[in-house]
Amino acid sequence: MQYPAIYTLRPASPKAHIFRIVLIVGEPDAKGQRLSLPAWIPGSYMIRDFARNIVSIRASCEGEPVALSKLDKQTWRAAPVSGALAVEYDVYAWDLSVRGAHLDSTHGFFNGTSVFLQVVGQEDRPLLVNLERPGGDNSFSWKLATSLPAKSVDPQGFGSYVADSYAHLIDCPVEMGHFQELGFDVGNKPHRMVLSGHCYFDPERISRDLQKICAYHASLFGELPLNSYLFLTMVVGDGYGGLEHRDSTALLCERDDLPGKGMKQPTRGYIKFMGLCSHEYFHLWNVKRIRPQVFREADLSSEVHTELLWAFEGITSYYDDLALVRTGCIQPDDYLGLIAQTVTRVMRSSGRLRQSVAESSFDAWTRFYKQDENAPNAIISYYSKGALVAFGLDMLLRDRTGDRLSLDDFMRRLWEEFGRRDRGVSEQDLEQLASRVADADLSAFFEHTVYGTEELPLEDWFATLGVGYRLRPARNQEDWGGVAEGDDQAEAKPAIGARYTQKGDFVELLQIFDGGAAQSAGLSAGDRLISLDGLQVTAKNLSGLLGQFEAGAEVRVHAFRRDELMVFSLPVMMAPRDTCELWLLPETECTPGQLARRRDWLNQQ
Repeated sequence: MQYPAIYTLRPASPKAHIFRIVLIVGEPDAKGQRLSLPAWIPGSYMIRDFARNIVSIRASCEGEPVALSKLDKQTWRAAPVSGALAVEYDVYAWDLSVRGAHLDSTHGFFNGTSVFLQVVGQEDRPLLVNLERPGGDNSFSWKLATSLPAKSVDPQGFGSYVADSYAHLIDCPVEMGHFQELGFDVGNKPHRMVLSGHCYFDPERISRDLQKICAYHASLFGELPLNSYLFLTMVVGDGYGGLEHRDSTALLCERDDLPGKGMKQPTRGYIKFMGLCSHEYFHLWNVKRIRPQVFREADLSSEVHTELLWAFEGITSYYDDLALVRTGCIQPDDYLGLIAQTVTRVMRSSGRLRQSVAESSFDAWTRFYKQDENAPNAIISYYSKGALVAFGLDMLLRDRTGDRLSLDDFMRRLWEEFGRRDRGVSEQDLEQLASRVADADLSAFFEHTVYGTEELPLEDWFATLGVGYRLRPARNQEDWGGVAEGDDQAEAKPAIGARYTQKGDFVELLQIFDGGAAQSAGLSAGDRLISLDGLQVTAKNLSGLLGQFEAGAEVRVHAFRRDELMVFSLPVMMAPRDTCELWLLPETECTPGQLARRRDWLNQQ
């Protein structure tokens, strides 16, 4: 048999959300072939136990049943056979996310980790995959999109595909259904986006902006190590997310984030969408090819720990929006507003004083991806703080080299020494490479910013660019900072010290912040507030009611905890200065060095 394993996948029952897969193993293990499904998907560091969605499975050989023994939650062993082993199984697919599988009468989407059993012992052998359309007249006009290399497909994309290995197979998500398409080239290499879901948008605007962004990233690294690239985009009313692959990405966005025809200036939603595309595209170098050593041959049956996610996600998070301003897709003030919001997210997490970004990276499996109501007080995001550490490293490299080199040069060296050579990055390699680029010992920087929990010297870093920085009290819980408007006139107002939402007739507390008024009063996450000082409280009037009192006063609060009515004495405490504002200092207030660095940073010549 030319291919030792052949998969045939068909949307067997879209109304029941069932994919049916038939796997033919031509040369099964004589001792009994083991088959397994991954427990997690690369790029999303949480055990998801995809095998729980297999609702039926059976095996046969030459038409005769073959016994299957389940060895653990995701592994089966077939009884020894003398011929080809056929395994037929059904997968329930109702996870509308970028990580799993989803099927209904309008479309199908899946990652290989959700549907393709691994033939244990044959992972490095080539595979054949037959992707069939569902039955019924409704699917006659369905199309299929994937980055898998095609062997023999029809004009709609259904047919046979090949994969070099199991790792290659599960790194190529598939979208099928009715979708819209657009395309552009980067370095004469075709790039394609398909958008599934009911939506209207300006394809020329998306193509033009994405071409600039993708071309910028390719120029930063000096080469584009692929033949083509595919953006698979699911458009929904409410949702956001992305997952990187070597030659493609799966995206989830809100339809209101897409640009309408005639849009003059990019909306906040469209900037968010461009940033998402930029982030996942940057990953085709940073984490898919430049990757931690432990990810090169990762065991997908259990957690794989590394302290380096702050770099692979944080550095990517730094460049995703930076690329937007460097390509002219957004203006400098737009970009400063995005950085300010990142700073605010970090400053509102007192967990930054308890957990380093290295620890956050290592504990992603059990803490970052499994956040609870105490998360802001216990952990820090390796995305957000990692982006600020990347910014600091950029400024440090510029300082130590007299502005000859920057983080751009560090990333090119990282690509040349590790990504291009397919060498895994060890836990110490980043620090050592940064020191070589700077021609100086940078261990103190890494000890402070990566392994420590001290505050970052953000004001100093921004000052080297001629960028003003300040922290002020939040105006309300929707206020995440941005570009400063005028002098700092913000006066602190009373704040409850919690994140909350309206739930029916009650205000439900979602998270209680360390040191805030709610915690001091003894309130807890899940409590439902009824009244404040004898007046009915809502999410809309809570800030206003609190604002009637002077600091130091005590206010009586009635709330339900579970089904018990309780009374609390809430101290009136002022909102902390945790909301960031940034602004470009006038050129007359900057030194020539600051102006030159700022222009180079923003790519404004």
